[in-house]
Amino acid sequence: MDKPVIALMGEFSAGKSTLANLLIGEGVSPVKVTATQLPPIWYTHGKGNPVVMSTEGMETEIEIEALEDVDVETTAYVRVFVQAELLELMDLIDMPGNSDPNMSADVWERAIHHANGVIWCSHANQAWRQSEAAVWESMPDELYPNSMLLLTRFDKIREERDGKRIVARVASEAAEMFAGIFPVALLQAQQAGDDREMWEKSGATPFLECLIDIAMRGGADVAASTDEKAGDGPLVLTETELVEPKVSVLPRRVKRTDDEGTGQIRRQRPVA
Repeated sequence: MDKPVIALMGEFSAGKSTLANLLIGEGVSPVKVTATQLPPIWYTHGKGNPVVMSTEGMETEIEIEALEDVDVETTAYVRVFVQAELLELMDLIDMPGNSDPNMSADVWERAIHHANGVIWCSHANQAWRQSEAAVWESMPDELYPNSMLLLTRFDKIREERDGKRIVARVASEAAEMFAGIFPVALLQAQQAGDDREMWEKSGATPFLECLIDIAMRGGADVAASTDEKAGDGPLVLTETELVEPKVSVLPRRVKRTDDEGTGQIRRQRPVA
């Protein structure tokens, strides 16, 4: 079975770059370009120079230093090879912000058909704006069961009741279009290191477990499983049922094992 491809999407400054760093490891990616105008960056496991795929289907190998010179309008995506553990299980496409007024929607629309699922990042202080909902509703329906909505920078919501109100509103508007909705403080998760308490407070654990669940099942299997359990409704703020043993591609704080041979995966304490 081919690896699933998960697209990272959202409006400009919604936290996609922080999410990419969290998933593949801070400092692991060779992409160090500061320019905001980049085509979709397709991360896959491996070694070698990036490969530019043109809108006409031509591949050209380039040096990583030349990435910022890539012509956005004539590039479908740039495939970047990274030896990150998570990429052994899935590919990731970091999409440009869909609200960038300086970039045509064609830039990300031409790559979305490669994706089996999406992680949509929405800033908690302005969670699930009408402009986001409009873009998402234009997406193929088959993406919905394999996609997650992240309410990023949730640590900026100071009052607990405000956070609950935000989550309730977003769930009422969007829950049927996602496999799960997760409030996450991405920067806090990225900075947690071996601080288990900080990691858990970030909200990253249930999100990552849902992502791994989607990847392990594969796009078609996830859709079928979601149909079978339609009566249970989508996941909101809870962990999905994990069905595959011996998964070890999550960050070390949430590695899981089936060491009792039961087929049930449980979380371990942090691994040094």
